[in-house]
Amino acid sequence: MIVIDATNLTMSRPGKVLFEDASVTISTGDRVGVVGLNGSGKSTLLRVLTGATDPDAGDLRFGRGVRISVLEQQPDVGTGTARDAVGDSWEADAVLDRLGMGNRLDDSVVPMSGGERRRVALARALVTESDLLVLDEPTNHLDIDAIDWLEERLASFKGGLLLVTHDRHLLDRVTSRILEVEGGKVHSHDGGYATYLRNRSDREAHAETAEAVRQNLAKREAEWLSRGAKARTRKSKAHIARAKEVIEFTPDAPVRKNQLDLHQGTPRLGDKVIDMEDVGVTLGDRQLFTGINLQLLNRERLGIVGPNGAGKTTLLDVIAGRRRATVGTVEFGTTVKLGYFDQVGRELDPKQRIRDAITGGKRDPDWKDAAFLERFWFDSETQWSPIELLSGGERRRFQLVLTLIEQPNVLLLDEPTNDLDIDTLRSLEDFLDGWPGALIVVSHDRAFLERTVHDVLLIDGVGNARRVPGGVDAWVESRRADRKRGHAGPTAIPASSIKSGAPAAPAEPAKGAASSRSHSTIRHELKKAEKDMTRLEKQRDKLTAELEAAGTNHEELTRIGALLGEVQPQLDDAEMRWLQLTEELESR
Repeated sequence: MIVIDATNLTMSRPGKVLFEDASVTISTGDRVGVVGLNGSGKSTLLRVLTGATDPDAGDLRFGRGVRISVLEQQPDVGTGTARDAVGDSWEADAVLDRLGMGNRLDDSVVPMSGGERRRVALARALVTESDLLVLDEPTNHLDIDAIDWLEERLASFKGGLLLVTHDRHLLDRVTSRILEVEGGKVHSHDGGYATYLRNRSDREAHAETAEAVRQNLAKREAEWLSRGAKARTRKSKAHIARAKEVIEFTPDAPVRKNQLDLHQGTPRLGDKVIDMEDVGVTLGDRQLFTGINLQLLNRERLGIVGPNGAGKTTLLDVIAGRRRATVGTVEFGTTVKLGYFDQVGRELDPKQRIRDAITGGKRDPDWKDAAFLERFWFDSETQWSPIELLSGGERRRFQLVLTLIEQPNVLLLDEPTNDLDIDTLRSLEDFLDGWPGALIVVSHDRAFLERTVHDVLLIDGVGNARRVPGGVDAWVESRRADRKRGHAGPTAIPASSIKSGAPAAPAEPAKGAASSRSHSTIRHELKKAEKDMTRLEKQRDKLTAELEAAGTNHEELTRIGALLGEVQPQLDDAEMRWLQLTEELESR
C-alpha cells in the first residue's frame, strides 16, 4: 500500500532553495533514511511529507486511512507525566524503561531536561500504532545500550520507516533506501547506506569529468572569440551566443568543495597534562563515581560510555575544572590549553552576525577569520547572516568552530555527534586521527568512537567504573549477550583500578562456563562457530547482492531487507560466540 505519494515538491527559506521538484513515494514496508548537510532541508522535508508544513509548490497525497507516528526535532510532550504522554500500558512502560526513563514514569515532564523529554516523545512515537514511523534524529540523547535496543525494534517494525539520522550503524542496519538532500535536489538511492556512498562518489566523479570537458571546450571557444571581429563575422550569431554561454557557465559547485581543515597550529603539550587522584562525585545522597585515578597522556584517546545519568558529563566537568570533585584532587600541566565542546554551547546573540560572533566581540573580524569559517562551509554570504537564520545543526557546527578556533591542545567533546551531519563527522574524525593533542570523548555514536578513541571507560551508573576489553564493540556485544541471558549488564570493577595507560582488565568467563572443559571440547565448539560464521556471511552477502539488484522493486526490497534483519543478528551472535571461545582457549 502506498502511504505517501509526493510529486514536484519545492521548499525555500530566505535566500536559499532547500529542494525543488522533489518526488517521493513511500509504501508499506519501505525503510527510508534521509541524509544531507546541516541546513540542507532534511527536517523540512520530513515536515512536508507528513503534512505538518505546506510546501511552496507540489502535490502531496496520503493513502486511505494511513496512520503516521512522528518524532519531531522539537517535540511537544505536554505538561503531564511521562506515562500521561506515552500511554498507560505495559508496552509504554517497557519502552520507557528501555529508553532509560523507567524510574521517571510518574514524574512531570515540565522540569525534565530536553533530552529526557525527547526520550519520552520517542517512546510515544514507538508505541503508537502506525503504518508509517517518521523519526527525526531518534538516537540523540540515547546511550549506546538504548540505541542498540532501538535498532532491534526498528528492524522488526512491519510498517514503513522514514528517518533522519547521523548514526551510520543505524542507517546501515535498518534502511534499504536513502534520500539525499543536497544542493536543492533530492537524490534517491536504492540499496541502503553503502549504496548511497558509492552512488554519491560516482556522481561527484562524473561531475568532475563533465566540468573538465566543459573547461576544455570553453578554452577553445575563448580562443576562437579572441581572433577578433573579422573571424566572428564568418560565424553565426547563434554560435557566438553558445560560445559565450559555455565560457560564462558556472557549474553547480559541490556543497562542500574541500575537506574540512581544522588544523590551526595546536600549541605544544608537555608531558604532564591532567592528573586525577581518588576523584569521586556525590550528588545529594547518590554517589556517581568514586576513586578514579587518571593520568592523562599528551596523546590520550579516551572514550567515556555508560547509561544516561551515570555521570559522564559530570566527569568531563570535573576534568575541565567546571565542577569541584566531592573527594580527590585534579592537577593540570602548565602547558594545557583546554577546549570544551559541550552539549549546551555558549550563549549567542541571535541577532549578531556570524562573522562578528567568531571574534567574541573583542576585535573586528579579518580575512583569517573569514577563511576559517569558509573551511567549515560558512560561505561569504552566510557569514554576514544573523545567527538566528542558522538551522539547529548549523548552530551546532558553529559552536564547534568557536571551540576549535581557540586552538586548544586538550579537547573535551560531550556528545559531539548530536545534530552534526555525517560529512562533518567524517571530517572531524579525519582531523582527530592526526591531531597532536589529548582527547576525551563522551559519545553514544559507535562509529565515531570506533574511529577516534583507543580505550573506553565505562561508568556503570551505580558508582563504579571499568575499562572494557576490546573497546566499544566488545561492550555492545557483551550487553547484547547480557540482555539475552536476562542480566542487567557486566559486573563493574572498582573505579580505583582505572589508570590511564594501564592494561585492560581481563574479561570474566561467562557464567556457567565449566573451568574443567578440555581443549578438544573448546576446539570443537570453536570449529562449529567458524562454520556458522561462514554460512551466515554467505547468506548476508547473497542477500546484499540481491538487494542491490532489486532496483526500485519495493516489494523485493522489503522482503530482502526483512531477511537481512534476521541474518545479521545471527551473524553477530556467532561472531560473539567465536570471540568468547577464542579467549577461553587462549586463557587455558
